[in-house]
Amino acid sequence: MIKKQLFVSGLFAIALMTSCGGGNQNQDNLSEEEKISGEVQVDGSSTVYPITEAVAEEFQKVYPNILVKVGLSGTGGGFKKFVRGETDINNASREISAHEDSLAKLNNISYIELEIAYDGLAVVVNPENTWCSEITVEELKKIWEPEAQGKINKWNQIRPEWPDAEIHLYGAGVESGTYDYFTEVIVGKSHSSRGDYTSSEDDNVIVQGISTDKYALGFFGLAYYEENKDKIKLVAVDDLNDSNGKGPILPSLETVRNKTYAPLSRPLFIYVNSKAAQRPAVQKFVEFYLDNCRELSQEVGYVSLTEEDINVQKEKWNNFLKTLSSSQVQQ
Repeated sequence: MIKKQLFVSGLFAIALMTSCGGGNQNQDNLSEEEKISGEVQVDGSSTVYPITEAVAEEFQKVYPNILVKVGLSGTGGGFKKFVRGETDINNASREISAHEDSLAKLNNISYIELEIAYDGLAVVVNPENTWCSEITVEELKKIWEPEAQGKINKWNQIRPEWPDAEIHLYGAGVESGTYDYFTEVIVGKSHSSRGDYTSSEDDNVIVQGISTDKYALGFFGLAYYEENKDKIKLVAVDDLNDSNGKGPILPSLETVRNKTYAPLSRPLFIYVNSKAAQRPAVQKFVEFYLDNCRELSQEVGYVSLTEEDINVQKEKWNNFLKTLSSSQVQQ
């Protein structure tokens, strides 16, 4: 009877060790990297989203105890959260605006901007469109400027030889950095365009609309064209104001990298909250991002930074961390 009681007590002790201490045994088998835990909150640009999502997926294979959540609110929508301190990192397809920066300062939010890739904006039409293979920046402005609403409604109003048929316009939503950038370089003023077009923060919605509408014309990030090139057709853009006179240029990895596709090519960014950057989980994620974004950005259809460019960003990040550390010591 005593032996039986001892045996039962032994089983209970083993069970207790398994429930309370087993995790520690497992932790002992983990590397120092794998032991780091925490959460990283990311939101923002739909354009940068595929890069960050790819980075997060690879990152969590190395750091299984760090949960990375990647939202999709558009650059502007993401900055609204970021400047209130609600997220750690904001994906951005444009630089932070003066208004957003002032709100950040008002909320005692400081940050670092890191460039992570390049992208081109694609102007696209339906594959059945046989007349529009190239278009000028001035013609795009004529179509998209606010004054065009209710006046420029047909293709032959752009060029007389084009069809006497309605233009159906598709583009990025107004919270998108893609919209901000397009309006800035085409219309001449950020966040300024006609309002009677089909807009969406989801580029797949724009692809779906254009792919089923012969008279559609729209714009979005080049990476989404690469994913849907069998459904839509690229239009070459001619910047008549370019003194080099290159003529109509199609966007591609090469023309975006060598900057001949003008003016619709741009850098992409992540913004990191200073307080968040003091957490090991966030530090490891940003370091992993900078180490891997060249390869992963290209894999998902973007133009990667040169090795020299990415080293500049790494040095910027390391100096930022040193500044944070010294400020903590002074406090």
